[in-house]
Amino acid sequence: MSTYVYGITAKSHSALPKGMGGVGDPPLPVRVLTAGDLAAVVSDAPEGLRPKRKDLLAHQNVLAEAGAAGAVLPMRFGSVAPDDDTVTSVLTERADHYKERLQALDGKVEYNVKATHQEEAVLHRVMSENPEIRAMTEANRQSGGGSYEQRLRLGEMVVAAVKDRETEDAAEVQSALEPVATAVNAGPESTGWLVNLSFLVERDAAESFLAEVEQVRKGHPHIELRVNGPLPPYSFVEPGPAEHAGSTAGPGIAQE
Repeated sequence: MSTYVYGITAKSHSALPKGMGGVGDPPLPVRVLTAGDLAAVVSDAPEGLRPKRKDLLAHQNVLAEAGAAGAVLPMRFGSVAPDDDTVTSVLTERADHYKERLQALDGKVEYNVKATHQEEAVLHRVMSENPEIRAMTEANRQSGGGSYEQRLRLGEMVVAAVKDRETEDAAEVQSALEPVATAVNAGPESTGWLVNLSFLVERDAAESFLAEVEQVRKGHPHIELRVNGPLPPYSFVEPGPAEHAGSTAGPGIAQE
């Protein structure tokens, strides 16, 4: 039977889950595989696993239990290895890497920050900052709206100015938050976000990080910031001993 992998930690971890149920219906028992100084928190993999709320919560609960008293390298939901032997083999082969990652992520959590422009507010800002756009807008207004060519030119100028503002604002958000974090990773590019960044933050610095987010909000009222966290540091774990169970479950761990 395939093996579902929740996370990787040290064999000496003092709070490895015992008696917990994991993913599946009914929940499959969580167990621990060891290899050298490392351990993997696993269960059997249920057939036809999909990202249902119950299983997503089960995955998170296992990681929360395992991570309560020490560092755990979290695998994304749906990470499945062919069998137990594959898991322990990869733990052995990549032992140095996993030990380095555990040390680097100990005591840290992830915050994902996404940002979008508030359309009316950013257009107002672009108008106020660009005398040429203001002058052309006024000229078009006085001439009854302007010619087709004049309106087209004005539209092109506004689009270019908004693009420039997006680039500047994205850089400003990152530069403001990066000093409060120990690392930053860019998330997948997608339409609609001018920022999609994951920050690795010391647990003890979480309040300072969130306070800095509020300062960015106050200083950039034309930007809407969304913060998700604290999370297990998924974005700072490199591929592990499992492959993803299915494309519907979101980004996963690729088999090496």
